Amino acid sequence: MPRIVVLISGSGTNLQALIDATQSGDLKAEICLVVSNKQKAYGLQRAEKAGIPTQVFSLKRFKDEGKSRVDFDVHVAQTIAGYKPDLVVLAGWMHILSPEFLQVFPNNVINLHPALPGQFDGAHAIERAFEAAQKGEIKETGVMVHKVIPAVDRGEVILQQPVPIYESDKLEDLENRIHDIEHGLIVKGAQAFLNQLASS
Repeated sequence: MPRIVVLISGSGTNLQALIDATQSGDLKAEICLVVSNKQKAYGLQRAEKAGIPTQVFSLKRFKDEGKSRVDFDVHVAQTIAGYKPDLVVLAGWMHILSPEFLQVFPNNVINLHPALPGQFDGAHAIERAFEAAQKGEIKETGVMVHKVIPAVDRGEVILQQPVPIYESDKLEDLENRIHDIEHGLIVKGAQAFLNQLASS
């Protein structure tokens, strides 16, 4: 069974989608570790309920000890490497990974991003899409699962799905519509990556 490590920073709704999919057999893999950079991330409780080991790493603690951001990334990567994952999934991990992290996992980190390729890279993508729609510049945004490279949100796209923006939408409506799509796409994207891996 392929092994997955999931990195989170918050409530872990996309993690829950992955957990549910491994339990139902829609995702043919085992989540062997959940990592958070926030001690209070609710996703840690989701992992514990499912019997999945967890680890928390604090960037602030590293910096307080006089260590660098790269030291932090290398430490996290080396810890994860001990679990021998076939795939590392960023499911709301709110740190940009350094090249030093990606050297440990050169081609097997994927990310879920709430925008289409080449649009709204980086943070606050949903808010920026909503503002663009309010100005009449766009009528849809989307969600993608892509491989992670040092350039933010620019890696090879595995799956993407457009999401319409309606004139009657409030920001919250758009956020809910995107999150619903995310929960399905992160599972399909992880399985598509593992299928690719198996056939290569």
